[in-house]
Amino acid sequence: MAWVDKVQVMDEDGMKRAMTRIAHEILERNRGTENLALVGIHTRGVPLARRLAEQIRHIEGADVPVGVLDITLYRDDLTTIAHQPVVRRTEIPFDVTEKTVVLVDDVLYTGRTARAALDALIDLGRPARIQLAVLVDRGHRELPIRADFVGRNLPSARHEIVSVRLVETDGVDAVVIQVKEEDL
Repeated sequence: MAWVDKVQVMDEDGMKRAMTRIAHEILERNRGTENLALVGIHTRGVPLARRLAEQIRHIEGADVPVGVLDITLYRDDLTTIAHQPVVRRTEIPFDVTEKTVVLVDDVLYTGRTARAALDALIDLGRPARIQLAVLVDRGHRELPIRADFVGRNLPSARHEIVSVRLVETDGVDAVVIQVKEEDL
């Protein structure tokens, strides 16, 4: 079964605008950068978190620490995603206790990734507050989770895939909707 691009919904410029807006919203809601940290969820949440940190540095002139979170072992579908799932490294070079931690991911869909990230993060300490920033919210929640910061709300059908492509991982910045080849 092959997946093919149906339509591109965000290009490089659209993604930059969305990330800039999210950075401003994070700063506004948290009244600056004091006790603020960003944690990217593997895989594409990591470069997005780094981009947000760079935007915040550009806007405020302040560095915000960035961590990397692997949620593989916290997933509730671990046995269904792969025979031997790839476990990556969690790298959070700061204490999360009493910080406002913004979890960063590419797409919010069922809410299960965000739930797993909450569990993984709380195992590392007790943040004062946890917020969620996503580039795309495509709907179809299975859990009562919502993002605090959204680059774009993108209604989609369940049979579609919303694919975020980043220069750091894919060589190009774009958000596309994909469908099975036979559904075209």
